[in-house]
Amino acid sequence: MPRMLSRILDLTEVTVLCSAISLLALVIIANVFARFFYKSIYYVEEVSRFLIIMITFVGASYAMRKARHIRMGAFLDLMPEWLEKIFVIFISLVSAAVMFIMALHAWNYMQDAVEMESVTSALRAPKWIFRLIIPVGFFASGVQCLRTVWKNLVEKEVWLSADQQSEYEELLEGEEA
Repeated sequence: MPRMLSRILDLTEVTVLCSAISLLALVIIANVFARFFYKSIYYVEEVSRFLIIMITFVGASYAMRKARHIRMGAFLDLMPEWLEKIFVIFISLVSAAVMFIMALHAWNYMQDAVEMESVTSALRAPKWIFRLIIPVGFFASGVQCLRTVWKNLVEKEVWLSADQQSEYEELLEGEEA
C-alpha cells in the first residue's frame, strides 16, 4: 500500500509540475503576442505568479522525494557508511521539523487571507486559494523528510530520500574512473 501511494503521489506531482510549467509558458507567450498585436492580457501577472508559487512548492516536495535538493554530498560521501546514515537521519529530522513549522506559519498566513476576505486585483479571486499550495507544499516536503528517516531506519543501506539510495558507493562499484 505505501508503495502504491508513493507512485500515485509521484504521478500527481509530475503531472502538476508539467502542467503548470506548460501553462505558464503558454500564458506568457500568449501575452507577448497579445501585447504585440493589441494590448496585454490583464490577468497574466496573477496567473503567472500563482503558477510559479505552485511550481516552487510542488517542486520542493518532488525534489525531496528524488533527493535533488541542496545537500552536502561531497561531505557525506567522505564519511563511513554508518556515520553517513546518522547524518542523513539527523538532517532529515531537522529538515522535517523546519518544513512542518513553515507549513504551520504558511497555514496561518493563508488563514489571515481568509479572515480578511482579500481578493486578487485582476481576477477578483480569493487570495487564500493562491496561498493554499504553500502550506501543502511545506507539509508534503516534511512528509518526504520523515519518509527518508523511516527508510534509513528500516534498511541497511544509506538512503538520501525514500526513493533514492546514496549514489557514491554505486559509482565506485559499477563504473571505472
